[in-house]
Amino acid sequence: MTVDSTAPTRRRDRSHLLYIAVLIAMALGIAVGFLFPEFGKELRPLGTGFVNLIKMMIAPVIFCTIVLGVGSIRRAAQVGKVGGLALGYFLIMSTVALAIGLVVGNILKPGAGLHLTEALAATGKAQVAKDAEGATDFVLGIIPDTLFSSLTSGEVLQALLVALLVGFAVQALGARGEPVIRGIQAVQRVVFKILAMIMWLAPIGAFGAMAAVVGATGFDALKSLFTIMVGFYITCAIFVFVILGLLLRLFARLNVFRLFKYLAREFLLILSTSSSESALPRLIAKMGHLGVSRPVAGIVVPTGYSFNLDGTAIYLTMASLFIADAMDKPMSIGQQIGLLAFMIIASKGAAGVTGAGLATLAGGLQSHRPDLVPGVGLIVGIDRLMSEARALTNFAGNAVATVLVGKWTGEFDPAQAERVFSGEDPFDETTFSDEAHGEEEAPPPPTTEEKVPA
Repeated sequence: MTVDSTAPTRRRDRSHLLYIAVLIAMALGIAVGFLFPEFGKELRPLGTGFVNLIKMMIAPVIFCTIVLGVGSIRRAAQVGKVGGLALGYFLIMSTVALAIGLVVGNILKPGAGLHLTEALAATGKAQVAKDAEGATDFVLGIIPDTLFSSLTSGEVLQALLVALLVGFAVQALGARGEPVIRGIQAVQRVVFKILAMIMWLAPIGAFGAMAAVVGATGFDALKSLFTIMVGFYITCAIFVFVILGLLLRLFARLNVFRLFKYLAREFLLILSTSSSESALPRLIAKMGHLGVSRPVAGIVVPTGYSFNLDGTAIYLTMASLFIADAMDKPMSIGQQIGLLAFMIIASKGAAGVTGAGLATLAGGLQSHRPDLVPGVGLIVGIDRLMSEARALTNFAGNAVATVLVGKWTGEFDPAQAERVFSGEDPFDETTFSDEAHGEEEAPPPPTTEEKVPA
């Protein structure tokens, strides 16, 4: 009894110290950026390197999680049901987010009265390059060159496709696939342990990222763009706490604030790196621990990172209207509706990494309104700060989506969620694993019962 009560406390204390260090590092990075801007900009590789380390782990995490989830399900139809329901939900919510961005953009008109310089126009044109791709290229890009290149290319959808194929293959093998399941379970433990080790570099990454952005923009550079930035943040907050909060309360009977408190450390990580991908592996593990079944969490979370980018959707429409007004080329209602329809497609597949929203914006305007592309340069100065709200909103949307899809498919355990929220069953920060919740049920009968554990 004494040992049991001591061990969790020790783990919690270590993790707590880590995230206090992240907060201190962020404050120091802001101070360095203001006091020594040139030096601060030189520290950008620290933040970039940390995000790259996290991105390195995403494909293995997705592969292991989905293969174990799909491979343990008796009925392949369940995967199709979860995926179809998730994609339908993503499409609806992306459309709602885009529409909200258009409404707020029309009310605020933040770009009115601004003038575009030649330097900014040149910067905007440079953003397009090869980032614009058609629907056919996007679909073909989901197919990897080889089975194993999907784990090294950095493309989330490629890793997702191969993991699903391997999962279905293992499922079809039945009892003969059990050695594969056990082997991937062992690999998954190693992957999560590596991820836990990388997380101890978070303070260094946060320090470098914050010093670089403050050093590059400063305070004066943000004044003329203050309206759109504040408007964007408020719009994201309304979407998250009002719309998503209402959906979570109506369908899952959960309080959105309790859910976000449970995910507070992931939000802090995203805030310090401006990358929602940095928290993707942790979200999969935490949703499983919260009571969403492993297969559902393993399918909905990585799929949502490519198809459920609510923050990016809001950003795309608001930024498009901002640019149109700033260049004195306002769009009519008809043009805005056409842009909304186009952005529903353009926003899919945009990675949750800093700068991806800017590239998607440039690519979308290049295809739909090429005369507005030079105005993308007007956004460049604050895109890094706006990317934080995009990443936080994207993450919040995917967390809520995972719970809702789990509830609608009967793969969510409300009692487990209450135990987690009340602190009775804390998440194990040392392993990033939800094994504590389903540990006794999963290993003995992996074929029949694996569908149940959360």
